[in-house]
Amino acid sequence: MKRTLLAIAATLLLASSAVADDGKPPSPGLSFFANAGAFWADKATANFYSGRPGNSNTIDTVLHSNTYGQQIWQNLRTQGLISDAVGSYQQLRVIEYPDMYYRTSFQFGVGLRYDYSSGLGWLLRADIAQLQAIGAFNLSTDNGTGILGGDQYIRCGMLGREDRISIDAAITGRLDVGNNIQLELDLGASLINTRVKENIMEIGGATYSILNVWHQGTPDYGSGTYEYINEGGIGYGVFISAVVGYAIPSMGSLKAVYTCSQSQTVLRGYTAWGWQHMLGIRVEINNFNLFDVNP
Repeated sequence: MKRTLLAIAATLLLASSAVADDGKPPSPGLSFFANAGAFWADKATANFYSGRPGNSNTIDTVLHSNTYGQQIWQNLRTQGLISDAVGSYQQLRVIEYPDMYYRTSFQFGVGLRYDYSSGLGWLLRADIAQLQAIGAFNLSTDNGTGILGGDQYIRCGMLGREDRISIDAAITGRLDVGNNIQLELDLGASLINTRVKENIMEIGGATYSILNVWHQGTPDYGSGTYEYINEGGIGYGVFISAVVGYAIPSMGSLKAVYTCSQSQTVLRGYTAWGWQHMLGIRVEINNFNLFDVNP
């Protein structure tokens, strides 16, 4: 799939260059741009935040610790979610773990590009997206004993937050088709740094962090004294962008951008490739003709 994507993109870039040579070439020069839009992440790594056994951060580590387990048990009693039949937190069990997915998020980036009179060019860009993974799990006891209400389980929430910062480099093919309308195709590669920020579970209206900041020790109230070690890492990927823009003479251009990427997300124990998508706008500020010798 990745080889097919590269082959198609390269063909289209060469075609745009050839057409540009026969028609009116785009204005060459150096430009600054900013882009923003909606970002959809592949769910392949979302279950990093599910709290399952074997994950870096687990529900059971917190639920069955004396400090937080006692808090959870007492809160469930106060909320009227369990009866006296549940004598301690040690009777609580996760009977269904969450199937996590990423919500639509916002991505913002800035960069530089240079366009040659041939219609080809290059760009460098830095993007950041703040992602939220959400899901729900069911908490109960053996055989559902002592769980009040119509169900024999308590529905609980799970949330994960991460930042993804990508550094992108691409070759571009741009074509002016008349009436200040521009068509463009970008083909590039990315380095993506992922930083895990939060992993929180909600039980009975109260929230508890399950980030493993205890250095494999027992969770306690002194968790804030431990240094958090980032559970993300650096991956890479390739992308292709289809762009339609309107050129504003002597100022720059306003463009609609769709980007599809095949990229590797690195999280502790959950490294995976997946398809990511972005739909947004790009604003380019002027062309500064510094290097082009054949305008």
